[in-house]
Order: sequence, then structure tokens, then C-alpha cells
Amino acid sequence: MADSTAPHPTDRPVYVIGGGPGGLSAAYALRAQGIRAVVLEKTDGVGASWRGHYDRLRLHTTRRGSALPGLPMPRRFGRWASRDDVVRYLEKYAEHHELEIVTGVEVSRVDRAPDGTGWLLHATGGRELTGGAVVVATGYNHTPRVPDWPGRDSFTGDFLHAAHYRNAEPYADRDVLVVGVGNTGAEIAVDLVEGGASRVRLAVRTAPHIVRRSTAGWPAQYTGVLVRRLPVGLVDRMARPLARVSLPDLSEHGLPRPDTGLYSRVREGAVPVQDVGLIDAVRAGRVEVVAAVEGFEDGKVVLADGDRVVPDAVIAATGYVRGLEGLVGHLDVLDDRGRPVVRGAHTPGNAPGLYFTGFTNPISGMLRELAIDAEKIAKAVARRMDGKVSRVVG
Repeated sequence: MADSTAPHPTDRPVYVIGGGPGGLSAAYALRAQGIRAVVLEKTDGVGASWRGHYDRLRLHTTRRGSALPGLPMPRRFGRWASRDDVVRYLEKYAEHHELEIVTGVEVSRVDRAPDGTGWLLHATGGRELTGGAVVVATGYNHTPRVPDWPGRDSFTGDFLHAAHYRNAEPYADRDVLVVGVGNTGAEIAVDLVEGGASRVRLAVRTAPHIVRRSTAGWPAQYTGVLVRRLPVGLVDRMARPLARVSLPDLSEHGLPRPDTGLYSRVREGAVPVQDVGLIDAVRAGRVEVVAAVEGFEDGKVVLADGDRVVPDAVIAATGYVRGLEGLVGHLDVLDDRGRPVVRGAHTPGNAPGLYFTGFTNPISGMLRELAIDAEKIAKAVARRMDGKVSRVVG
């Protein structure tokens, strides 16, 4: 792996922005097509976002269904790989495939090259790098999003985004409010209960769809793969009776069954919550479901139903934004929510040679789709850029 002092080539490789699973798999797939790919990673190592996740995290997708192209995940990881195992796997992936990675280099802006035949990347230290094509793989969970709650400065307890939560140790014997019931919020709530927090409340605005991670040995991911290309309405109708059979009704505990379809919600960006203990914790009253947070007032948290609570700590599991505006926002390639208008093998009509991967959260599993996208992108680059990019020697 190269460091930030390594010389930069004067020819035109394909630059891959981001050294996470999306960037690494794209770099490998490009090399497999005989195309030189250079990964630019702003931190000092690959898999930076994974290193920052909370300690207890395990993949909700299977080991086999999460492997990147060209290297299976080791059997010793078990069915559901841990955070640390994923990091080790990404390090091994880069080493095994001898990927060309330059660390400590952050790309701040992508422009069209002056000659109109490629892309100019503005990077750390005043670098200007010209590539024949660019793959943006900066990650789905790029920038923590915290709602602009009125009066938040009045809260005197601990306040942090879930991106900065590691484990329950600092919250033993304390009253904690977790805001947001996506997979992260649900799992942190369970972690706090198991870690000895005196009280755990979970603020919910919209009741989520909840699915078992595995039912009778059949992973939810497999179902996601099978249905991902079916009509949305059909999947919604299929999911309703399955949920009634496999999951208890938590309405009396504050989590009613959603009135919108499961796949409809996925298409809007809200994947189902995979149960890793939330259902039992809610039924037992160890996690208390409360109304959504509306703001803060006189050091208290104001809830949507008018209640005011005074926890010792608030953990905002309120999601992330893609953070692409500064990088490519001027190129008219983002929608009104800051997401790329195309992904995978598709390239914007007004920005040929610019590719995006990892900016959706598919029902079939993020890592699986990154692996598929990588090979599609590499083939598309090979077709479009033949003779315009640097080829791998030897």
C-alpha cells in the first residue's frame, strides 16, 4: 500500500475515490479488465468507516453473501462477520490483490479535464490529478446527520451522534434516550440494555418494518435477493402475512405494524430493522418506546406527544448524508436529496466517465450489491475508455 508521499503517475489511470469495500472492489474489477486503478483514501488505511462503527456490530448479511469479488470471506468469521473481521478482510483484500492505494489523500472536487477527455481531481496538498475516468465510492454513511432541533444547546447532558458511540460502558447505571429506530438505533438500544444502562428509551417517529435476521436458518438477505426485482406492490402484499406469522404485534408497546409496505419503504431509503434483540427488549419493557423528539427546552427533551424527559444522555441515531455536494454537486449529477442520479455501470449523460457506487441501501445487502456494481463498472469503463486510460503492465 502506498503512502501519501508516493509519486503520482503522469498517465491517466482510473481514479477511485474511497478505500472502503466499494472502492476496493471497483479497483480489483478494473484491474481484472486490465485497467490501471488508483484508490485515493483520505485516512491512513482502508475500511475507515468500518473501523469507526460500534463494537458489537455484526453484518446482517451472510459471510458468503458479503464477500467482494476475487476473495471469499474466511469460514472462521462465522455466518455473521463482526466489525473487526470485516476490517481485517478489507485489509487482506487490498494486500491479496496488490491494489494501488494512496492513503492520506482527500479529494475535494472533481472537474472536467481542461482537454475535455477526462477528469481533474483536486486533492490534498494542492495536488491536481488527471484520470481517464473516476469512480466515486465515498460511502453511504459519509457525514453524520443531526436534525436542527430547537433549543438543543440548552441540554446539559451528554449528546452524541451514533457515529461516535462505541459501547455501553460509559452509560452503565445511566438514563439514555436513543433517537431513531433504524438498524443502528435499534442495536444501540439493545446494547445499552445489555450493558447495564438504568433506563433506555427509544424515540420513534415512524414505526419501522422489523424482520428476523434469520428464520429457521433462512437469512432475510436471501429473501431480499429473491424479491429485489419483483414489482414493489407484489412484495408489499407478500410481506404483510409473513410479518403477522413471524413477528409479534408490538402495538401496545408503541411499535404498531407499519401502514406502508415493506418494499415501498425500502425504495424510499428505509430498509427493515433486522431484529438482534429489540423485539424481546421491547416486550420485556427494558427498551421503552416513546414519541419522536421535537426539540429541547430548559434542558429537557420535548417529545412529539408533549411529554418532556430528562435523560442523562441522548444518542442521535438519525442517519447520514452522502456529503457529495462539494465533490461533484457543481456537475449537475445529484438529485434533490444529494444522491447520484445514476449508479453502477451507468454514467450521467452530462458527465461521461463519472461513476458512482455504494449510494443506495438495497434490500439484498450493501456488500453484495457493491460487488456486483464493481464488475459492471469495470466492464463499462473498459468499453467506454479503451485506449484512453492506463493499462496494467504485465
